Amino acid sequence: MKKNILFDGLRSVARIGETAVVAAKAGIKYATEKPSNAKLMRETFESLGSTYIKLGQFIASTPSLFPREYVEEFQGCLDQTPTLPFSYIQQVLNEEFAGKDLSSIFKSIDETPLASASIAQVHAAVLTTGENVVLKVQKPGVETILYTDLNVLHWATKILEKAVPKVKFASLSEIAEEIKTRMVREVDFIEEAQNLEDFRSYLQITQNQQAMAPRVYHQFSTRRVLTMQRLYGVSLTDLDVVKQYVKDPTQVLITAMNTWFGSLMMCKSFHADLHAGNLMLLEDGRVGFIDFGIVGQLKPEVWQACMRFMDALQATDYDLMAENMLQMGMTKTSIDTKVLAEDLRRLFGGVLLADPQELLQSNPADLNAVMMDMVAVGERHGIRFPRDFALLFKQMLYFDRFMRVLAPFTDIYADQRLKMLQDQAPISLLKH
Repeated sequence: MKKNILFDGLRSVARIGETAVVAAKAGIKYATEKPSNAKLMRETFESLGSTYIKLGQFIASTPSLFPREYVEEFQGCLDQTPTLPFSYIQQVLNEEFAGKDLSSIFKSIDETPLASASIAQVHAAVLTTGENVVLKVQKPGVETILYTDLNVLHWATKILEKAVPKVKFASLSEIAEEIKTRMVREVDFIEEAQNLEDFRSYLQITQNQQAMAPRVYHQFSTRRVLTMQRLYGVSLTDLDVVKQYVKDPTQVLITAMNTWFGSLMMCKSFHADLHAGNLMLLEDGRVGFIDFGIVGQLKPEVWQACMRFMDALQATDYDLMAENMLQMGMTKTSIDTKVLAEDLRRLFGGVLLADPQELLQSNPADLNAVMMDMVAVGERHGIRFPRDFALLFKQMLYFDRFMRVLAPFTDIYADQRLKMLQDQAPISLLKH
């Protein structure tokens, strides 16, 4: 135990030194090359690794807290990292299953990873009982680095707030605390396992047999190792391959969207990172949802307000849009909805003049720009949107990309099979 504490202490000191070196290089680059502040910040964050990459993604998904140029620049903040040798992964497995011979749990573990990101690496394995599983293994030292970085970040925000009282990023220490809360959850695989179980319970209670999520093997899972059922399927971004499994690719997308929309109303949390790597068409025709490390929380009434806002948008009823915008966000002051409605008219009038459906048919970059404009309008009126609103909108952008592949000539939102608001009856069963 003392050895581990000493080792973690040394690693923290080394991490602070590494951070200082990268920051110094960034300072030299700024002085010599004069890149934009946002670009330099993104490149520096990517050089600093896992914690800062996650911070960059937080900035990209939180337009209500950060300036637009930073939000747009950090859209390109990557989360793929070089793979680690299997010996490092084996070290974590031995530590987490101390006292047990790994051969008594796993018949085999594939040394070549299926995927590698900033926090964890994923390997295929077979249990001694014969089940095919995947192991999500936290990379060595990630937790120590995370806490070191977050402490440095918190210390830096306190200094910056004192040195520059009118700093553009308001309430920096509060933002740092929010980041810490989110990121600490992401390195706790027990919480991710619970997210998975909640989603599986939702599928069972709603009798949804068209979608599934992997089973968790709790007896072989810890805070740093998550053992799950292995799902076999193909990406929804390859239309030719999808057609080999199903006759109607559009139905696959509608199933995925209906399942996700239902989770907004009926689950404790919703999958907030459902990109092409985390959504697949299984060999039996079902839709598979994987990787519940990043989730959001949304009150059902907020999602209902979002839907009413979109209905009012298509009906060009700006007064109704303003009323529902108040329900979507948070405000501490009284709002003049008439003035807000006029601002919304100026924002959306040009977009909707030609076709009320045009907003939904725009490309993802345009949709993201519209969202940031809408958030900016809300901010001017004292409306602060919760971060999960941005996560919600980001997922809508992911679905937009799936639509372009699976249903390029179909208006999915006009399809009668799509149910964006669903019966709330099971909520009490899932949320208590």
